[in-house]
Amino acid sequence: MSRAAGGPEEPDTDGSGTRAAFSALLEDSAEDLYESAPCGYLSTLLDGTIAKINATLLGWLGLSRDEVVGRMRFSDLLTVGGKLYHETHFAPLLRMQGHLGGVALEMRTASGSRLPVLVTSTVRSSDSGEPMLIRTTVFDATDRRAYEKELLRARRAADEARKQAETDREALREALTVLQQSLLPATLPDLPGVETACHYHTASPIQLGGDFYDLFALDDDRSAFFLGDVCGKGPQAAALTSLTRYTLRAAALHDADPVANLRVLNTVLLDRYTGDDPRYCTAVAGVLERVGDTVEVRLASGGHPPALVLRADGRVEHLPTRGGMLVGALPGAQFVQVRTTLHPGDTLLMYTDGLTEARIGPGRELYGYEALESFAADLAPSGPRRVVDALKDLLKGFGEGLDDDTALLAIGLPARTDTECGTPR
Repeated sequence: MSRAAGGPEEPDTDGSGTRAAFSALLEDSAEDLYESAPCGYLSTLLDGTIAKINATLLGWLGLSRDEVVGRMRFSDLLTVGGKLYHETHFAPLLRMQGHLGGVALEMRTASGSRLPVLVTSTVRSSDSGEPMLIRTTVFDATDRRAYEKELLRARRAADEARKQAETDREALREALTVLQQSLLPATLPDLPGVETACHYHTASPIQLGGDFYDLFALDDDRSAFFLGDVCGKGPQAAALTSLTRYTLRAAALHDADPVANLRVLNTVLLDRYTGDDPRYCTAVAGVLERVGDTVEVRLASGGHPPALVLRADGRVEHLPTRGGMLVGALPGAQFVQVRTTLHPGDTLLMYTDGLTEARIGPGRELYGYEALESFAADLAPSGPRRVVDALKDLLKGFGEGLDDDTALLAIGLPARTDTECGTPR
């Protein structure tokens, strides 16, 4: 019997209409879940270009979809320090492992503020195993600051409970100090016409750090130097530091090519540390050559923070070594070389990331590279000793915000005197 016009609809006896409506609702819900999820989602091409991003992350950053998709890379969303860490640490390890989880970074919002986040990324591949894109999940880590403060308070309480063992601790400190000093040059050599200064700041008196530096003559006109930071702490880090120092020193004495020296170290570390316990480091290596009243500098970097040059005219330059990769992490790692010339009154400053990763202020924000460059600009022009002395005071001022050891190495030429300049002051 047919239904009369205007009468009630016949029931959906086979359920097909209900299933279709339910499927449509699920599709709408899945898209809505992606867009309004309590965390950020984005997908990028292998070169980092953003192909898709959800509304949650756009809202956190104060950006529109049109500003981001196809126009920006993931690293463009990060702070300056976050970009450097992403390029030298995060991206190489992601390419090697295919997955990284829970990495702490800082993103930059449209208003200029910093957003602390935890990032997890996975490389997605085709059925044939070819990498196609990177999917990333971003969690707001603002509340993590409170958690870190609680950890610090717990650490203080534990230190109070260990006062009974202070005598043994003091003996341990002395032993570790002696061992730490054995991993560093006792003094820097006296290079004719060149002023040098160095400093090693230990963040923890009961834990061996992995920072290192050295400076030594190659011949009458050339000297070699290096500075870096190995992964980890404790005895294993000390062993790695020793291997790294003597490998770089031997490589430089054999071939005064900074890039070649880092390649030798990369090969040695990959050969020595295999299996499930890889060991790597960041490092800068270089050669100084005296040419008249100037010094020509060749410097190569493997994943290390950029060196600064404080010029005699008050300018501060950073030597661009973007693209240099971690030493010991990947076979065939690429290292970046730059050249510069030191004139009278110029100072070359190298440092490890304990300085730039110090936590400051009530919110324990990263000190960062921009703050360091500004600090150096206030010092310029200054000789190596004054620069290092000022940084020593800065490191002391960080107090408990300094979580990692810091090595400093400064090399410069004394400024011309009035007689040499021919100009009265």
